[in-house]
Amino acid sequence: MAVWAIGDIQGCYDSFQKILKKIKFDPKVDTLWVAGDLVNRGDKSLETLNYLYSIRDSIKVVLGNHDIALISAYAGIKKSNKTIQPILDAPNAKELIDWLRHQPFLHWDYKLGYAMAHAGISPQFDFGMSITYASRIEKKLQGRNYKAWLKHMRKTSSNKFDSRAKPLDIEKYILSSFISMRFCEEDGKLDFKQKGSPTVTKGLYKGLYPWFACPSRRSFPLKIVFGHWSTLVNETDLKYYNDSNVLGLDTGCLWGRRLTVARLDTKEPIIVQIECDGCQKV
Repeated sequence: MAVWAIGDIQGCYDSFQKILKKIKFDPKVDTLWVAGDLVNRGDKSLETLNYLYSIRDSIKVVLGNHDIALISAYAGIKKSNKTIQPILDAPNAKELIDWLRHQPFLHWDYKLGYAMAHAGISPQFDFGMSITYASRIEKKLQGRNYKAWLKHMRKTSSNKFDSRAKPLDIEKYILSSFISMRFCEEDGKLDFKQKGSPTVTKGLYKGLYPWFACPSRRSFPLKIVFGHWSTLVNETDLKYYNDSNVLGLDTGCLWGRRLTVARLDTKEPIIVQIECDGCQKV
């Protein structure tokens, strides 16, 4: 009865199945936490989504930016592409998208001592705020008017949390922090332009901090599992990012690097990795 967490799969179905076999994952007794970006760019996004849906009672999923892109394409407010079009053309497309729309942006387990969000949790949010605000945008995505809401999210721009701002600006910040965040300024203001690798040992890169190293970051009681940031580590650096507060599991399988899983129901996380052929090349 193991609990595993996995980084961004992004439709790399063959690598996904390979690592599940390596850890002897059994959906009848084990649980898999999936840190978002289930699909898009990988060459077998439909197979990946169908498989995850088939074991949905054995997984905990949080949504990533590529999952929102898929939902937006289904809603007709974003262009499709060759890797997600098979999902949109599938006979069970509505069933898959409706299931995906009802997945959370935040998952946590106090007993295990972990929380999970695709890009992480805003340095401006404490635990209670993160629960409240994740629930707020989950209700929007699950509602009947989700298409209009997503359309507004594409138009609205917000990189700093302000509880006095317009509701859509607040929700844009919440959504962006959960699915797109990497760097922030000292006061917690998010920067969405920089996507490279920070100097992890110093926590500072070109005046920006990784969100988890932000000097003004609020305290958080659980260790945060996240994905999204494949350039956080590289071939000459660590093979994955792990410290006392966070565990980063996006290790660039899509780009021909590694796919990473971590066992969470142990005293310290047990890391298992495989080398990936890569569905795309840098």
